[in-house]
Amino acid sequence: MDRSWPSFAADKREATKVFRRRKSTARILLSAFFIPLGIGFGGMSLLLLGLRLMPLPAGGSAMPTEIESADGTRIANWTTTGEAPQNVPLAKIPEPLIAATIAVEDQNFYHDHAISLKSTARALIVNLRHGGVVEGGSTITQQLAKNLYLSQDRTLSRKLREALFAIQLELHKSKDWILGRYLNVVYYGHGAYGVQAAAKLYFNKPVQDLDLAECAMLAGLPKGPSIYSPIDHFERAKQRQRVVLERMVATGYLTQAQAQAAAAETIHVAVHHTPVVTAPYFTDLAVREAKRVAHLSDADLDAGAVRIKTTLDPLLQRAAERAIASTLPSQSGIQAALVAMDPKTGAIRALVGGRDFRTSPFNRALAPRQPGSTFKAVVYSAALEHGWTPAKQVDSKLTTFVYGTSPADRYTVHDYADVYAGRPLTLREAIARSDNVYAVHTNLAIGPQNVVEMAHRLGISDQMKPYPSLALGVFPVSPVEMAGAYAALANGGLRVSPHVVDEIDTPEGRTVVDAPSERVLSSDVAFQMSDLMQSVLGDAGTGYGARPYLHAPAAAKTGTTDTDAWMVGYTPNLVCAVWVGYDSNRPLSVPESHLAAPIWGKFMGTAQAHMPGGWFTAPADLKAVRIDPLSGGVATPECRVAETDYFRPGTEPTEPCPLHSPSTPQQTKPKSGLFGWLRKLF
Repeated sequence: MDRSWPSFAADKREATKVFRRRKSTARILLSAFFIPLGIGFGGMSLLLLGLRLMPLPAGGSAMPTEIESADGTRIANWTTTGEAPQNVPLAKIPEPLIAATIAVEDQNFYHDHAISLKSTARALIVNLRHGGVVEGGSTITQQLAKNLYLSQDRTLSRKLREALFAIQLELHKSKDWILGRYLNVVYYGHGAYGVQAAAKLYFNKPVQDLDLAECAMLAGLPKGPSIYSPIDHFERAKQRQRVVLERMVATGYLTQAQAQAAAAETIHVAVHHTPVVTAPYFTDLAVREAKRVAHLSDADLDAGAVRIKTTLDPLLQRAAERAIASTLPSQSGIQAALVAMDPKTGAIRALVGGRDFRTSPFNRALAPRQPGSTFKAVVYSAALEHGWTPAKQVDSKLTTFVYGTSPADRYTVHDYADVYAGRPLTLREAIARSDNVYAVHTNLAIGPQNVVEMAHRLGISDQMKPYPSLALGVFPVSPVEMAGAYAALANGGLRVSPHVVDEIDTPEGRTVVDAPSERVLSSDVAFQMSDLMQSVLGDAGTGYGARPYLHAPAAAKTGTTDTDAWMVGYTPNLVCAVWVGYDSNRPLSVPESHLAAPIWGKFMGTAQAHMPGGWFTAPADLKAVRIDPLSGGVATPECRVAETDYFRPGTEPTEPCPLHSPSTPQQTKPKSGLFGWLRKLF
């Protein structure tokens, strides 16, 4: 016994140590479990209390892409229907659409809280496996939070904020409120936000009238609006519809027979939509330009939160549309295009691409057509640059030009209706009458390649050939290009870049459109052309039909081919190009060939009242000389007709008119009396 006691005591001491170690380990384990749990519980309680006390972010709403005019007026949302989102109370949304949405998006919506832990855990595993966010696992509440308060980027930080906003939503709002709001802001594709816009877009009916089959198809779209669009991918939409119907069966909303009947139903998808937007041709062009400049995709625009500030002047746009509608024959298929541009910046202030965008969205403002005699402004700009003066005379008569050594190198020029002046014309007279002989003579005299080069400098892109007929506008040019070319004459010789967008705001920042300009023409030549083209609106000018609508001076040029009628002109504040013709290139009748001038005149008259201003001031180095157009010499008191033209130093005429030079002072200027008055008159 004595020998065993020390061993027993040692064993007891060892057992006590083991017990104490185990007790300490248990205490540590319990502390490691309960302390973080308590901290987590306390932290979560504080977080929930803070989210409950904190108000929801102000102004939370879906933000579709917006398109604005230059003065900030909303032209349209980026939607196919062109309508702003419409809120529909949950009670008026069909029960099948509600059931289908819950079944396919969040079948435990009314039972779970803001976040589905099971779905979130599954999505987390998938995302960790792929090294990024590829699966959402979001509840309806989370999706609403994303639509109301967050961007569409797929990052872990955004998912965390989405979860917090979702919890806050459910602390502040009822499930019915959340579901109703979700159905009114969720994106269904093609720019349609909310069930009302989607119902009108896809089925051309209010949401209240949708049946089960249509509801199931609509409910399947938010997962992938571009993938399952019944407009673009009908078969995919049908497959997605069947998935939704099966989910409705699985959740007890439908029987299998009801689902099969709905799947077999014929769906009629709307194929024609009436855009309710201001300036649809302009708006369509603005969207395309914004996408190009800011590198946006349709998905970026669809995601919303994009603002496109355009150059449109709403008053001028209405004036353009009214001028065309009030001039073109109502029962005719003839079309028209109008482009109005700020010549200083290239900003397009109004644009009409046709009579009715709904029936013909083809934008004729961008379509190349033969410009006819409006191209003569390019020819004469090149001529003035190469030494011609306003006093230069060319005989107006039927002329055959020989421009080569081959017998085929002959070109006979006809004036309109073969009516010629039968005498030499000055440049001002040739422009007013739109004399073809003068234009072709000028083209060949200065070299057609110089005319082509001038056209390219002014912004005309067509690869023209140096033919004699070049002067008569036989190579196609679009109205936008013609407006841009004339802008250089109106702004003193600077080539500007026509554009319809000023700024683009996206969640990533702002893009300001760069509209550079460069000098392509001297200010002297630009002013000379502006002064000379006033004659087109004079009593003997081809644009006389536009003059009754104007309130101030303007410069312009008409142009007519067998199939096209044009008028292009400007004031210091605005340049406008008008084209009239048939899409089929059908020949114009005589009355139809004169429709461009009144359209141009009506619009420019409104523009002059809206944008009043003075006329151009001659550059200091130009010299004004009064000449007799019959001789091209300096006008004398005996000249019955005279014109004032501007000349660069050293190019002005100095000899008096030889036709009316008096032999004695008494013969040239009778002092008084009836005889003197008769001499002046005749």
